[in-house]
Amino acid sequence: MVERRRARGGTLVLGGGFAGSYVARLLGRRGSTIVSLENFMLFTPLLPEAASGMLEPRHVVVPLRVMCPHAELLLGRLTGLSPERRAATVETGAGTFEIGYERAVLALGSVSRVLPIPGLAEHGLGFKDLPDAIHLRNHVLRQLEAAVTETDRGRAEAHLTFVFVGAGYAGVEALAELSDLVRDAMRYYPELPRYRTRWILVDAAPKILPEIPSRLGDYAARQLAKRRIEIRTSTTLESVGPSTIVLSGGERIASHTLVWTAGVRANPLLAHLEVPLDERGRVRVDSTLRVEERDGLWALGDCALVPNEATPGLPDPPTSQHALRQARRLAKNLQSDPRPYRYRTLGQVATLGRHKGIALVFGLPLRGFIGWFVTRTYHLYQLPLLSRKLRVVTDWTVALFFRRDIAELGTLGHPTRLGDD
Repeated sequence: MVERRRARGGTLVLGGGFAGSYVARLLGRRGSTIVSLENFMLFTPLLPEAASGMLEPRHVVVPLRVMCPHAELLLGRLTGLSPERRAATVETGAGTFEIGYERAVLALGSVSRVLPIPGLAEHGLGFKDLPDAIHLRNHVLRQLEAAVTETDRGRAEAHLTFVFVGAGYAGVEALAELSDLVRDAMRYYPELPRYRTRWILVDAAPKILPEIPSRLGDYAARQLAKRRIEIRTSTTLESVGPSTIVLSGGERIASHTLVWTAGVRANPLLAHLEVPLDERGRVRVDSTLRVEERDGLWALGDCALVPNEATPGLPDPPTSQHALRQARRLAKNLQSDPRPYRYRTLGQVATLGRHKGIALVFGLPLRGFIGWFVTRTYHLYQLPLLSRKLRVVTDWTVALFFRRDIAELGTLGHPTRLGDD
C-alpha cells in the first residue's frame, strides 16, 4: 500500500542540502515539505575544519527542523517523480508515500566524480560529506599510530605519506587543515620526527586553484611549498593500490592514503526521473530556475544547469555561494511572479591552514592573515542560526590556546553488541 499525502503549503522540496534547505527556510510561514536522507544541512565551507578537529563536527551541521521551523520534514529517499500528475514517490522508514504538490523543487545535489582508475574505488578516500571528513580524520590519526609500530623506515614513511588528488578548493583546504592536525599531533609521538612526513597535491591542471586569479593561486602555491607540501600539476593518477600510488610518468609513491577531491557530478538519481538533462546529467532550467517543459517543477544547486543573466553563456559553478543566491531567487519566484536569476560573484575565499588564507572581494585580492580572517568572517556570516555561529566562534577561540585533539574515534557509531565479548 502506498499512502498518499499533500505537501505542506503546496511546496515539495526534494533534498535537504545547502540549496534545498535555504529554499524551505526562505519560504517561511508559507510552509513546505522537505524530503531528505538526513535531518540536517551540512555547511560545506566548514567541512575541512571539521576534518582537522578545529571544529566539533556537530557544529558544522544545522538541524533542518530548527533551520526551517515552518517546514515538514520527511526522512526518506525520492524514488519516483511524475511531473504530469504533480506527485513524487518517497520511501521512508514508515513505508512508501506518494506526495502530491503544486510546486516541487529539485535540490538533489551532487556526488563525487569518480574516474575509472584502477584501484580508486577500492582504496581511495572521498571528501564530500561529513562521514567522509570524519573517516578521513580517523584514518590519518590511525596512520600515525601505525607508523609508530613500524621498525622499518620505509614502511613507517609510507604511513606518513598523504596524497590528495584535486587542487580545487576542497583539496587545497582539506590538505592544509589536515597537515596542521598532523603537525600538532607530532609532539605526542616522539618516535615520529625522525621519519619524513610527506604531503603531495596532484592535479591535471597546470596550476592549483584555477578558479581564482593567478596571483592568488601562485601565492597559495608558495605558501604550501613553504610547508614542504609537494605540488604535482599537469599530473594525473594512474592507479591506486593498498600501499602504492602510481602517477602519470610512472612515478610510484609508497602510501596508504589517497584522498580524491577531483570534482563532482550531478546526483545520478536524476537520470531515472522524468526531467530534461544536459550532457553532464544536470537538470536543464530556464532563467527563472523553472525546469524546461515541466510546469510546477523547479531545480537549483549542484544538480541543475543554472543560467546566470549576469554571466551570459557561463552557468553557475557548483559552489555554496551560488546555491544560496539561487535559493533566494527561487523562494521569491515561488511566492510571486517569477523573475530571472541574476547574480555577480562577490568574491572567492579559501583558507590555507592556520592563520593563512586568500580572498578576492569585490575585485580586491587579499592574502595571508587578512585573507584568512576575511574567509572566516564570510563563512560565519553565511552560517544560519545564532546558536551555530556562537558554537563555531567558541571552537575557534579554544583553538587559539590549545592544539587540536588527537583522539581517534573510528569505532564511534559501531558499538559492541550486547552479549558480545
